Amino acid sequence: MQKRVDTLGRRHIRGGRTRLLAALGVAGLLAGTALTGAAPASAASGTEVAPGVTYTEFDIPAAKGTAHAHVLTVDLRDPHVRVDLLHPGAVGARATVSAMADAGGAVGGVNGDFFNITESQHPGVEATGAAVGPAIASGHTLKAAVPDGQRFGPALPPGTSTRDVLGVGVDRRARLDSLALDGSVRTRDDSVPLGGLNQYALPVGSVGAFTPDWGSVSRVRATCGTDTQRAAPCSTDTYEVTVRHGRVVAAADTPGSGAPADGTTVLVGREAGAQWLRKLSPGDPVSVHHRLVAADSRVPFRFAVGGYPVLRDGAPLPGLDAKTSAVRTAAGIADGGRTLVLLALDGAPAYRTGLSMAEVATTMADLGTDDAFSLDGGGSSTLVAREPGAAKVAVLNHPTDTPERAVANGIGVFSR
Repeated sequence: MQKRVDTLGRRHIRGGRTRLLAALGVAGLLAGTALTGAAPASAASGTEVAPGVTYTEFDIPAAKGTAHAHVLTVDLRDPHVRVDLLHPGAVGARATVSAMADAGGAVGGVNGDFFNITESQHPGVEATGAAVGPAIASGHTLKAAVPDGQRFGPALPPGTSTRDVLGVGVDRRARLDSLALDGSVRTRDDSVPLGGLNQYALPVGSVGAFTPDWGSVSRVRATCGTDTQRAAPCSTDTYEVTVRHGRVVAAADTPGSGAPADGTTVLVGREAGAQWLRKLSPGDPVSVHHRLVAADSRVPFRFAVGGYPVLRDGAPLPGLDAKTSAVRTAAGIADGGRTLVLLALDGAPAYRTGLSMAEVATTMADLGTDDAFSLDGGGSSTLVAREPGAAKVAVLNHPTDTPERAVANGIGVFSR
């Protein structure tokens, strides 16, 4: 990493892509001495990771102490650059950001959505590792969102939900939106709305679909908790039906495990959904349809990841927490969706006080982004990049978890 970013002055600069990159370069110059081993020495003034991809690090004065930020800036105008979901190959699985980046050939990336990390409230139930919100990878829908009350992570700001996503459309523009599940399960005589797709939590009384994308982890967790209480007991009224090539081939009273085979969908019902599934018999024809529907954009997403917005049109969302500081990961959008800014804070002891969500929003605005999105933080916050010619990426921040935490997904930056 040798090429440095030009700088235009010692202050934050708001505006278009040229000014944004200049601001990041200035911030790097103002950072002072970097942590030992935190990044290559050249990164202090901004470093080209690949054409269209720049890395910078800098200090942020905050209410509870100095935070240290690591930033990847991605120029989506560059035809050699693309952004996509990093994921471990199954929804119900976890891997480190560095492992996912290396496996996919990414030049950089950060961790993604909050996820089902533990099940201490449901003894004997396996945590799935699955993400909270919707996920789309390379245009393929992997999953939909769990009910708001079932999410892991800090409280959602007013007006946001688990359906919120940050993504990049087939037009190569980044945007924020909300993705709702639209689907149904149909028989010859009846139909029910589909309540979930590859989710670790299903709405009370619903039927959810699990495809080969789910993986082999147990589906029991999908019937635990309620729409408003994640810790509520698991349902005692459940049923599971396996549909292969459009016909019922098996049924069980409790959700099972094992990856559904190609051409197979496992339907899991709870309460009213379980009662509906019990009407089915082996050999019955069943069709399952599902899609994710965007609230605002008509441009299909090529990539999308869950989290929640903290900045819209340059203004922080009302009601953001200004008291709780922590290590954070965030993504911001500038230039009408043509620039993506990925930020992860450093988790080293000197900087571990981090930022509040209100400070994250202010920081992303100061970096010139118009819209910004909070991703998982704490021990999950990880930013990686690969030097030209290197075989693998390096972790450039200091994650608070040692070794690097395995997460549900991430945002990967790719360069041809």
